[in-house]
Amino acid sequence: MRLQQLVAVLPALAFAPFGMSAIVFWVYLSASVLFVIGLIKIFGELSQQHGVDKIMPFGRMFFAIPMAVFGSEHFTVTANIAALVPRWIPAHTFWVYLVGLGFICAAISISILVKARLAAALVGMTMLIFVLAMDIPGTLQNPHNRFVWALALRQLAFSGGALAFAMSPWSTGPGQPRTKPRKTLAAIPRFFVGIPSLFYGVEHLLHPEYVPGIPLQKLTPEWIPGRIVLSYFVGVILILAGGCLLVNKRTRMAATILGLTILLAALWIYLPMLLAAPKDVVALNYFFDTLLFCGAILLLANAMNKETAVTRT
Repeated sequence: MRLQQLVAVLPALAFAPFGMSAIVFWVYLSASVLFVIGLIKIFGELSQQHGVDKIMPFGRMFFAIPMAVFGSEHFTVTANIAALVPRWIPAHTFWVYLVGLGFICAAISISILVKARLAAALVGMTMLIFVLAMDIPGTLQNPHNRFVWALALRQLAFSGGALAFAMSPWSTGPGQPRTKPRKTLAAIPRFFVGIPSLFYGVEHLLHPEYVPGIPLQKLTPEWIPGRIVLSYFVGVILILAGGCLLVNKRTRMAATILGLTILLAALWIYLPMLLAAPKDVVALNYFFDTLLFCGAILLLANAMNKETAVTRT
């Protein structure tokens, strides 16, 4: 029996009475394990942070949990993901398994700060490869489809967050040497997050009826209170923060506010959607997708030096 079949069949048999599919089971299991690991590690760091900076260690957890979740899906919906791999790349299933395993290992590594710099760098480069090999060709085929652009820029933002963490001194554990990247390299994650933020912000102002954060092809349920107002609010913050990141003005504050805003959207919009349909794979993916975006932004914020991330004259 193939690994894919084994992974899918065992939990499906065990949790069939609860109506929980194998995909959903592994999503919740991955998220729960990384949540516990992340909290244990974070509790020891909170005393070193003050004020709003106490949210910074959670950025690492918000990034790691979705990475593990999406990594698990590489083993439960392998065929669907393999269909997204470009035809000119051989051995589609092998790469799906390899990337899935890599995402899970990277999530654990980033959570416990063991080889976290290497793990984050590999995740950042993997996401960038996705943009270059799959997303850009897709946008060129459908240049007028705004949702295709949103997907491509989403991967770019994820890459920016991972690369920012890899370049930051916070990606090393206690007692390990901490080095700072060159200013030119440090600017790359800012652009990788700033450009999608500007695009998303404009999309929210033009189409406030769609889900906030990453404007994908899903309408916000009408039963969500203040959905249109929140979408406009998120759009304005995305534009302002994206502009600050691109011109290198008050970057730490801008990224922190943006990260907290996306977290607000996740709790206000996506969590109620998930609670309304806890076994819905789509609702799960939207929630963790937005949480990953939040984590990427907070990783970028934490990578900004407090002394230099202010208005420059």
